[in-house]
Amino acid sequence: MSKTFLWIEDKKDKSGYTFWKVFMEQLFPDVIVESKRNNSELVRAVKSLEDTENRYIVIFDNSFDNLQVLSELKILTEALKQKENVTLLDIICFEYLLLEFKELIDWIFAPNDEFLKKRANIINARCKLVSAINDGNSSYKEIKEIKDYCDNIEDYNIEQLSAKILFELTRNTGFEVSKSSIGECWIKSCCDWSGRQDDDICGLDNSRLDLYDKMKHILVGTCLSYEFKRHGLEGA
Repeated sequence: MSKTFLWIEDKKDKSGYTFWKVFMEQLFPDVIVESKRNNSELVRAVKSLEDTENRYIVIFDNSFDNLQVLSELKILTEALKQKENVTLLDIICFEYLLLEFKELIDWIFAPNDEFLKKRANIINARCKLVSAINDGNSSYKEIKEIKDYCDNIEDYNIEQLSAKILFELTRNTGFEVSKSSIGECWIKSCCDWSGRQDDDICGLDNSRLDLYDKMKHILVGTCLSYEFKRHGLEGA
């Protein structure tokens, strides 16, 4: 019986790998998640793949304004033309995926959270960035709210900016996401956050979700719903 593999470029000790591992275990438990450590190794693995019996779904970060990534993506695209059992999931990056999640702000912050005011410029930048990308506007660096938030915007590509905004939105909360770690509130049921304090109240405090439901919300509230259906994965 053939198997389905999800090949990702995230290292096993990084936040992206942890997210994908938990996400797939909850919604697509039959899919085997494998790390290829980085995008170059992922491309190399696809090119050298000889197995034609099993199915492979590849997640390659499409950081469209990163020249190194574009070069690797071009090589990957050519390799995919030769592999009938390998397909590519179209996402920008793990950080942007969470950034575009429709319920992101509602999950992180309680209705009267002081962070809603203190981080208003970051929230506005996130909103404008997601709107621009959804509209197919790659000129996000020209948007006023994003330039006001990040005055050295030219130093960032879309993946770097997404990671920066996501971290600054979520820092000091149970949803904090950095390159190296992902907050327990993303990968555990409410409220199993081991570091929670009495005054740590988020937007899910009154409607606590188990881990499966969290992953289901993320599936429906991001591009993953369309992408996974496109690849024939409907979820558990």
